[in-house]
Amino acid sequence: MSGNEQAIRDLAEGPAVTGERAEWLAELAQARHFLRFTTRDLTDEQARLRTTASELCLGGLVKHVTQVERSWVDFILNGPSAMPDFTAMTEADLASRADGFRLLPGETLTGVLDDYAEAARRTDEVVTTLPDLSAAWPLPKAPWFEADAQWSARRVLMHIVAETAQHAGHADIIRESLDGAKSMG
Repeated sequence: MSGNEQAIRDLAEGPAVTGERAEWLAELAQARHFLRFTTRDLTDEQARLRTTASELCLGGLVKHVTQVERSWVDFILNGPSAMPDFTAMTEADLASRADGFRLLPGETLTGVLDDYAEAARRTDEVVTTLPDLSAAWPLPKAPWFEADAQWSARRVLMHIVAETAQHAGHADIIRESLDGAKSMG
């Protein structure tokens, strides 16, 4: 069963979703599918390999996208207090953040994919049940955000889709460099 089919089946078990929310869920499902698809038939060791000049590996990309999705959904529900103050990160914080891009010893591809599926289910539930996609919070402190800017839940969903799609593209390049496999073409 493809990721899109699984997402549709999971949604069918919950409340009917239509309109804009159905569109967000479909786009998220497609982006997630392409990211997961790049890891098909890989061993844990292959999922740890860096195949380009980048520090990125396939297992690490899945871990990163999972963490990003979770953090932004926490933001939708709880505002900027759910995220770190990026302007006050320590060396230890930065090292921990870097580990979020790696499949570490003791971690498995199956484990990070299962964790990603759980994060996706939670996001889908929030998209389905959130009373108002226009509800907004001030952004957390970060050098890359405009001061005093706010994002609505809708804008956060746009960011999650963009982040997932961007990293699915990175993953496709890494996978093709690994063994020639492609997501498309």
